[in-house]
Amino acid sequence: MLEALDAEVVQWLAERHDARFAPELVADPLALRAAVAGARALIAPPDLPIDARLLESADDLCIVARLQGDMVNVDQDLCRARGVEVARVVWSSANAEAEFAVGALLDMFRNPSDGGPKLGRELGCATVGLIGMTPVAQVLAPLLASFGTRVMGYDPSLHASDDEWSRWGVEPLSLMDLLQTVDAVVVLLPSYERFRGVLSARVLSHTRMDQVWVALSPSMLFDELALTDALNRGAIRSIWFDALDPSWLEAGRPLARRRGVRVTERLANQTREAATRAAWAIARRVDEVLSRDVPAVRAAGQRSR
Repeated sequence: MLEALDAEVVQWLAERHDARFAPELVADPLALRAAVAGARALIAPPDLPIDARLLESADDLCIVARLQGDMVNVDQDLCRARGVEVARVVWSSANAEAEFAVGALLDMFRNPSDGGPKLGRELGCATVGLIGMTPVAQVLAPLLASFGTRVMGYDPSLHASDDEWSRWGVEPLSLMDLLQTVDAVVVLLPSYERFRGVLSARVLSHTRMDQVWVALSPSMLFDELALTDALNRGAIRSIWFDALDPSWLEAGRPLARRRGVRVTERLANQTREAATRAAWAIARRVDEVLSRDVPAVRAAGQRSR
């Protein structure tokens, strides 16, 4: 284990398997590769790349698990080819992130420092668009509805006729129609490579004036210049990033010192409750995988290479 878990969870795992907590290995690549050589499970922090260099030393590895963070630096194709399961809990932080999004929206609607009117707006009288019907969106939609907010949504993988929309109380729209209609946007799309730059100049040109945005998705979804243009012309009054690439704020970049851009460092999912839920879910999944018949697991991996 390279990431800290609750003591109770660690004890539960240690009673079932030979578990070692060694976070210091993250800063020592050679020692890390030596340690994973005989490991069957690896619980890794989000900033540790799971790549060919690490996996080539891990012939017995069955599962790589993460409590938090996206999967951008995980070579999932190689893991699949080697028969290594990649486990991440998608529901554990949904409540935390949904609450964070509500708080961010309330703050931006009431705070005139971003260039908005002196009189704030009420969330209950606004229309909010959700981009990406993830587990967070499925918690966030009823939270917003409890304020009286009208909730609209777009998801590239969910047809407008799907019954899920009505179950969540969300009105489905195309992405262009959503941006032309709503007062606020919450970006929740996962960090898949196919979504890189999806919020492009062509898309953001449809944004109605004076919107506020909350982006819980990585900044890779945005076209940097297009976003800057939307801010400059007032279409987006303010945007709150919880996962912004730090290089975007370096001197000389379009968003550096830009009014209306707020950044937190992945605070949305950081609650004690979310951490506990994630730790138990990951521990149980690791236990399930390690309790399988080892030869069968490795044989399956070999056949998939």
